[in-house]
Amino acid sequence: MSANLLSQRRESAAAAAPELQAAGTAAAELPDWSILQPRGRAARSPEAPECFRDLNLEQVVEWIAGLRKDYDLAPIFHAPLREVDDVRYRQEVMRDLESEGTMRAVSAFSERMRDMRNELVAAEKSPYRRPGARLFLHAAESYCAAVDGLLAALSATGAASRGLSEFRRYLAGYAATARYRELSAAATALRSRLAAIQYCVHIYDGGVVGVRACADEDDYSALVERTFERFRRSPAKDYRQKYPEGAGVNHIHDRVLEGVARLFPGQFRELDAFQASWRGFPDETIVRFEMEVQFYTAYFEYIAPLRRAGLPFCLPAISENSKSVSATQTFDLALARKLDGRVVCNDFFLRGPERIFVVSGPNQGGKTTFARCFGQLHYLASLGCPVPGARAQLFLFDRLFTHFERQEDVRNLRGKLQDELLRMRWIFERATPRSLLIVNEMFASTSLDDALALGRKVLARMSTLDLLGVCVTFLDELASFDAKTVSVLSTVDPANPAKRTFRIERRPADGLAYARAIAEKYRLTYESLKARIRE
Repeated sequence: MSANLLSQRRESAAAAAPELQAAGTAAAELPDWSILQPRGRAARSPEAPECFRDLNLEQVVEWIAGLRKDYDLAPIFHAPLREVDDVRYRQEVMRDLESEGTMRAVSAFSERMRDMRNELVAAEKSPYRRPGARLFLHAAESYCAAVDGLLAALSATGAASRGLSEFRRYLAGYAATARYRELSAAATALRSRLAAIQYCVHIYDGGVVGVRACADEDDYSALVERTFERFRRSPAKDYRQKYPEGAGVNHIHDRVLEGVARLFPGQFRELDAFQASWRGFPDETIVRFEMEVQFYTAYFEYIAPLRRAGLPFCLPAISENSKSVSATQTFDLALARKLDGRVVCNDFFLRGPERIFVVSGPNQGGKTTFARCFGQLHYLASLGCPVPGARAQLFLFDRLFTHFERQEDVRNLRGKLQDELLRMRWIFERATPRSLLIVNEMFASTSLDDALALGRKVLARMSTLDLLGVCVTFLDELASFDAKTVSVLSTVDPANPAKRTFRIERRPADGLAYARAIAEKYRLTYESLKARIRE
């Protein structure tokens, strides 16, 4: 960090100290403040958790990160929170951003900060001295507009979360520092002096361009407007194209500006001095806030189309002690986005000693989707995000494990069953009573008797660990394993067994032969075929 930036930070911290200390945050802690976590910097992980692929969370995070490509959001989504207070800290910010006014203020702030960064980069890369200096001035103006605008908006909206309240107080202290006031005043005054410059450009024969000060030339634009004012019937549409500051500058523009600088040396000396004096003007905490707050705004942008489609979202009650979990009108987030909100919602709950859902029923009936949904809800809740559903009460896990079918890898010289057993052993060596385990169609590669015996061993280990989980199985015998298992069933239309409802209901496994029912519906049973042949 440069000495200049350190000086700015000290002045900002000193001015903001009384308000921050009143909120329980010492000024010395400002460098470690984060809108993502109440204590220190938020955790990040470059690698996605192993459960991401099985739960289709990689699709969700890839889509969200794509909405903010310049911010590298994926590592934040890869790092679930471990403390309930950290989750609630984020939930408070999410609740504040549900307010249209607060969200609009943060979005406008972010847009101005992006403008500032783009202008600073363009100023640094500009091959022309004068346009580069002007871009730097405009970046400072964008920054001051961002700070002043957000401070006014947060003060007006009355954000109640710890994160936004602390940042509002910090922002107020920073905006009151002599350093910031000097920056804002200097940028405004210099812009006014540059805007007052008027000059004429003359193009002579042979392509020679000359610049001179304006005398008493007529303002033809004003003359044209006065002439046609009598024909005005409604406000005219502005067809002028708006370009960013410094866009399209070439060597001719640069030479013209050099001529203007010779005519008005005082203003351009001030412009050069401004750029030299204010390098590194952005405050580190403010820049970090703008980078981190995209985690919230991008998630809201991702779920917005689903909300417009009528799907509910809520901030769940979260606990690290109670394993009584529930959700109403919940759904698979990745599937809902893929299907533009056309999904079936389900409810679930576990109470008392209940810990494990055993999901059975016909194929293609929504069993795996339910398992993914259970895992997604708990993972998203651990990030402090709104989850799919009208209401939810969820458990804060230490690790989330998944065991889904994998393609056989011929390179490891092991069979599919051996691979499954090794993966399951790896999970149980690391799982604790605070873990979650989602198992989908385990041991389908072996015989029915072996699959049943191995399935019972897996459920016994899950029950002994007392962890929460979901087990999707084609073995109805596992549905009533012990008091900790709850049988849930993917259902079909009673009038048409071939039609899946995609609803999951708490009921004992019925052992119905759905294939037989479908065959009977379409007259494909052995008896029906014999009768049709005789016909």
